[in-house]
Amino acid sequence: MGLSKFDDLVSTVSHYQSLAAENYTRVRGLAEELREGLCGYIGASDGICVRLVPPAGAFEAKDYGDQAFSIPPKGFRPLGAILFGLAIRVSTGTDWMRVTIECQKIGDEFIAQIVGGDEYTLSLPLKDNDPEPFYEHIYEHVLDWFKTQIERYEAGDYGGREIGFDVSASADDALV
Repeated sequence: MGLSKFDDLVSTVSHYQSLAAENYTRVRGLAEELREGLCGYIGASDGICVRLVPPAGAFEAKDYGDQAFSIPPKGFRPLGAILFGLAIRVSTGTDWMRVTIECQKIGDEFIAQIVGGDEYTLSLPLKDNDPEPFYEHIYEHVLDWFKTQIERYEAGDYGGREIGFDVSASADDALV
């Protein structure tokens, strides 16, 4: 006698969950590599410049571990794109800006998109490739946001906020 429909469903869902776990593990590894590599690329003299934070909501400038990702590390997880936040220090003080990254697997590569920005194709592991163009991509995205705000202010057209950017004034303050 063959498998019951329920057994077939359970088997299929088990395979789905193993792929979701693999996806989470790969995106988590990418995020950790990105946090460390981007901080080195930016080159803050004290080495404190990038943190993994939740992709939305209030945040402090600290590494959030599992809470930095849009899906949980355990339990039933959806198989699909995963979001995480990178808090980037933007002053010599305690001013941080969140950039939200969405990652999805396409074949053997990952597409990383800055929410409110462009897509970038990555091969994993990141450290075995040349990650500097991606670091530059993120850096330029943040820098351009500030330059655009300056230009808007100087032209008298300012006051809006773009999706993907939240600024935290200090590690203890809520979002501005």
